[in-house]
Amino acid sequence: MSMRGVVRELLVRCVDTWAPGSLHAPHGATFLYASGRGIDVGAAEAVVRAFAEFGDRLRGRLTLLFVAPGSEALASRVEGLRRELRMPPEMGVHVVGNGNVGAVLKAAGAGSGPVLAVIDETVEMSFTAAVVLLTAPAGDWPAQRERLRRAGLELTAGVELVDGEDELLVGFGTRSGKSLEAFKAELWALDEYAGVRYRDPSDPEGHLMDISLEPNPGALRREILQRLRGGAMTVTELKRFALTETVYRAVDAQKVVTALLHAGAVTRSPEGGRLGGDVVIRRAAANGG
Repeated sequence: MSMRGVVRELLVRCVDTWAPGSLHAPHGATFLYASGRGIDVGAAEAVVRAFAEFGDRLRGRLTLLFVAPGSEALASRVEGLRRELRMPPEMGVHVVGNGNVGAVLKAAGAGSGPVLAVIDETVEMSFTAAVVLLTAPAGDWPAQRERLRRAGLELTAGVELVDGEDELLVGFGTRSGKSLEAFKAELWALDEYAGVRYRDPSDPEGHLMDISLEPNPGALRREILQRLRGGAMTVTELKRFALTETVYRAVDAQKVVTALLHAGAVTRSPEGGRLGGDVVIRRAAANGG
């Protein structure tokens, strides 16, 4: 399975976690897929099929908006899928060849409720979204993260997909800690794709990791030790650091801190008791603490 397959699977899982709550919004919800290069038709079809699972909850509650050059054939394909899957005719579907995404959203009468947006680095974020999944060239995470944060999506995550010589950045932005946690859980819950591995953009050594429910902790160990060079942090702060600044989950930080304590690489205060969120962690003196 290619990197494209990994992105499609992540996209479908984002729909599955975002739709149940968003479809109950008073003004409905919008799914936006925009690209300056053209849309992955297979991904668009997978999205339509994922939304079809919500049946009558879509009636008057969902707008699908696709904005990309060369998307004329997509319009008939999506319309055919809507009939095949017996999706409500009231569900809005708009396929636009090009244009300012914010203006297109307004013209379609969409965007007043929650928006799940899938974009690439060519799309200007001239719109407001609850969740954004983006793709960009590997190595561009600092710029893409800043772009998400300027759009008000302060909670972010980035991962680089590597398949031989091919590399791709996948970024995620949201305002909801629960949404970010769900994305991280899905990221590591993907079935292992032959040849595709993850790389944490924040890992100074750039090591590759297999996709696994129990990810290799090496990169997180290095990143936590590096972070602790700036001073002591509580377990809660380290868990949030892992969630918002690395490819890892909060639960992975708890495991790494435990392992670092056993190895004598860090110390804790107080010294005894359970490793609760208020326990303070410091680098051991031998490790530059």
